[in-house]
Amino acid sequence: MRGVLRPRRVAAAGICLAMLTALAAAPVSASPSSTAAPAKRPWMNAALAPRARAELLLAQMTLEEKVGQMTQAERGAVTGDPGLITTWRLGSLLSGGGSTPTPNTPEAWADMVDAFQARALQTRLQIPLIYGVDSVHGHGNLVGATVFPHNIGLGATRDPGLVRAVEHVTAEETRATGPQWVFAPCLCVARDLRWGRTYESFGEAPSLVVKMTAAIDGFQGPRARDLADRDRVLATAKHYAGDGDTEYGTGEGDYTIDQGITITNRRDFARIDLAPYVPAVRRHRVGSVMPSFSSVDWTEDGVGNPIKMHANGELITDVLKDRIGFGGFVISDWEGIHQIPGDYATQVRTGVNAGIDMFMEPFSYQAFETTLLAEVQAGRVSTARVDDAVRRILTKKFELGLFEHPLTDRTNLPQVGSAEHRALARTAVAKSQVLLKNRGRVLPLSGEERIYVAGSNADDIGNQAGGWTVQWQGQSGDIIPGNTILEGIRQVAPDAQVTFSEDASAPTAGSDVGIVVVGETPYAEGFGDVGGPLWQDNGVPRPPKDMLLSAADRTAVDRVCGTIDDCVVLVVAGRPLILTDQLGEIDALVASWLPGSQGEGVADVLFGNRPFTGRLPQTWPRSLAQEPINVGDRDYHPLYPYGWGLRTHARR
Repeated sequence: MRGVLRPRRVAAAGICLAMLTALAAAPVSASPSSTAAPAKRPWMNAALAPRARAELLLAQMTLEEKVGQMTQAERGAVTGDPGLITTWRLGSLLSGGGSTPTPNTPEAWADMVDAFQARALQTRLQIPLIYGVDSVHGHGNLVGATVFPHNIGLGATRDPGLVRAVEHVTAEETRATGPQWVFAPCLCVARDLRWGRTYESFGEAPSLVVKMTAAIDGFQGPRARDLADRDRVLATAKHYAGDGDTEYGTGEGDYTIDQGITITNRRDFARIDLAPYVPAVRRHRVGSVMPSFSSVDWTEDGVGNPIKMHANGELITDVLKDRIGFGGFVISDWEGIHQIPGDYATQVRTGVNAGIDMFMEPFSYQAFETTLLAEVQAGRVSTARVDDAVRRILTKKFELGLFEHPLTDRTNLPQVGSAEHRALARTAVAKSQVLLKNRGRVLPLSGEERIYVAGSNADDIGNQAGGWTVQWQGQSGDIIPGNTILEGIRQVAPDAQVTFSEDASAPTAGSDVGIVVVGETPYAEGFGDVGGPLWQDNGVPRPPKDMLLSAADRTAVDRVCGTIDDCVVLVVAGRPLILTDQLGEIDALVASWLPGSQGEGVADVLFGNRPFTGRLPQTWPRSLAQEPINVGDRDYHPLYPYGWGLRTHARR
């Protein structure tokens, strides 16, 4: 899913819960296309199974009401006139990346979602909204939430139990602020580091991603009945399927690889790209699945006829729903059907008939509803297909307990960004660190050294959090509460004498050890593709994404490692970077990934509070020319292989 690119109005905050409850309970007149509300509402019998309740409600719905349930709009499209939720009988809203209330606080989030929900409860059948958000490494849209390492770092931990705990906290913080649904986890198997979404993947090996499907239990709970709890959310397995396996040079628009084409045969596709979805559905009962923007081009029938995943009935209906047995609902990606060939009516018809159940049409939701109604009335989309989609959506709403408790349970609001949650994030950061090189056993440090710290990412919490943090593309600078790596060093090693010079221009004389923190600036999706377009902040382009160190970082490494006997380099990035030519002057090299809000977790392993235990989830190439390179390749000679990671012992 992508962020909001067009102007949007902001939501009013501070609406009191009593007013919302009164509004939700207020009687409303039926619209011209509706009949009066049923006197009895048998679907409200909580003793019945969710599927049975959905059937009872479905039997009372008009076609217009059913189409409304299949429609998801962006909050920015209705904030100025929330009555549109009622008028168009919307089934869902979302916040895209950076789409937040003002102020961006936990309470304001809950007020906003409840205000929208109150409007949904004014419809004839009072069907509640389900509200979705990209909580891909914590509730990242919310300032003050706990921001965890991105998935590439979690994959480095090799610890599904930890990942389950991380996503449980993410679920708790998300649902306490209103949204009941997250567009996570990404079960992509990233096979080319040039892809701008590599950091959203747990790793390049299907077996590792399969192991990390435990994240779903963290979101939803290990038992089906847990979904209604105040600390659980509906999870989304994405992006189905092959999004991480596309060929460089086939990207959509000016992207070089993102949203491109997976050129493969069905056997390899099942072995690599489909593999994580089988346990996601059968073992973990994931509630929703999001198709990929990408296409698949089967080699069995000759290359040159790719099919967009949003149009792929074979993979969505025949494989996912029928063969694998997925019983939840399929949600399109952001305007995902707009990339299907043909006019808008063809795109809508093709997407529905392929098996998509709910459509993320952020600012074109009215056109979607009007078009789908016309397609059904013309017989080009069957009422049975519509009923199947709505049945799936309603079942999940019943399982979430939204009919009994449509408004936000705010019990856990004080836990958002709590010390306990940040302690878990700190542990996750420490376990994600991968020690690639440790010449002379420089690490761990004693904590009593004279330490010289340099590099662009040493004291920038926005850079260490990465994309999908407050904004879709993330943002450099002091954008969230937490600790930078520099602050973590000072906190963990209070007896050390620390000198900081970002560009390494300050004198290094007298230093015992140098720590240079280098890496990338934030990006998301195709704006992170190597050779892809450059995101602009107020007309100023961000640095190009080329998997190389910037000139400033290269200079900092040369200066520090060339003048201080013991030199440690930390790479804060969403993927391995090419630094082979400088490796000889580096004594210790650490892959720190995108650690999030708790930089002290990095310091914990540097100073031996915790041992280094992380292992590479992605192969580290010698040069960019080696990409794509993955474990199991016939010609496999990387700088560091998949699974590499040196170990240390804790000092204390």
